[in-house]
Amino acid sequence: MFLLRQNISKQHASSDVAPRTTGRKPNSDDSRKQIRRKTSCVENLSSVDRIRKHATRHLGYSTLSLAMRGLEEMPDELWELQELQKLNLSLNALSVLPSNLENLENLVILNVWGNELLSLPPEIGRLRKLRVLFAHRNRLIDVPEELGCCSNLEVLSLANNQIVTLPNSLSELRRLSKLNLSHNHIQHIPACVYSMKSLIFLHLANNRLENLADKIQELVKLKILIVEQNSLHTLPRTLCCLTGLELLNVDFNRLQSVPDEIYKLHRLEKLACHPLDKGLHIIHNPLVKPIKEVLQGGLKALYNYLKPA
Repeated sequence: MFLLRQNISKQHASSDVAPRTTGRKPNSDDSRKQIRRKTSCVENLSSVDRIRKHATRHLGYSTLSLAMRGLEEMPDELWELQELQKLNLSLNALSVLPSNLENLENLVILNVWGNELLSLPPEIGRLRKLRVLFAHRNRLIDVPEELGCCSNLEVLSLANNQIVTLPNSLSELRRLSKLNLSHNHIQHIPACVYSMKSLIFLHLANNRLENLADKIQELVKLKILIVEQNSLHTLPRTLCCLTGLELLNVDFNRLQSVPDEIYKLHRLEKLACHPLDKGLHIIHNPLVKPIKEVLQGGLKALYNYLKPA
């Protein structure tokens, strides 16, 4: 019997056996009969129904949280809950998600972060209603091509894994607005990323990037770009076409200069220090003269210096 079934059985056994208080004091025979009657009801429930009793309605969604249960594998009965829309399996010890995942065709949010997953099953591509996937802090080396079939995906977090690149099929994720690929082993921004035209947030910190391709300009809706803690030597001039940028973090790289056109990024209103502050994060780089000195006067001073007369 799986750990989950044991936990559920224990919870029912502990919560359902207490006799109700009535106007008279129950005798021992009454109590024993009541206990037997309630215990019999629990035992008559199918294992699927026992799991279903833990599902709730949250913000209109059918939701089940099995987070932090120490689970190493999932009970087969879980995959029969086809009505589920939000499933939280985070912070367990799962190394595999079975192909039965495809049965949960109504899933909108799937949370599997903080496990030991080596891969995601190809069947994940059958979850056509999926909008949010949290799979960070696992041991993923790659991502299945079938994930590109989840065309309604809006938020994808694959941070803190061992990913080197992404399959080209993910270029079909045209509705994706937030992508977190930080703390991986990426040397070049995957080509599919430049086709994600709805991206507003792109997080690539703590990878192995040496450059940003000119095609970065195609992400015209981008507001937040984080590429700190990489090995960038230069920034492409085309980056300055992203005039909607409100936060650009290029700290802790190997930049010695900036593109002359960076003054066009007028929504970067200040030199920022705190990681969550909007603005330009750049001072932690080996910048050369005169840029380093000019920056001491703030971002406006840099813009005035670079802007043509």
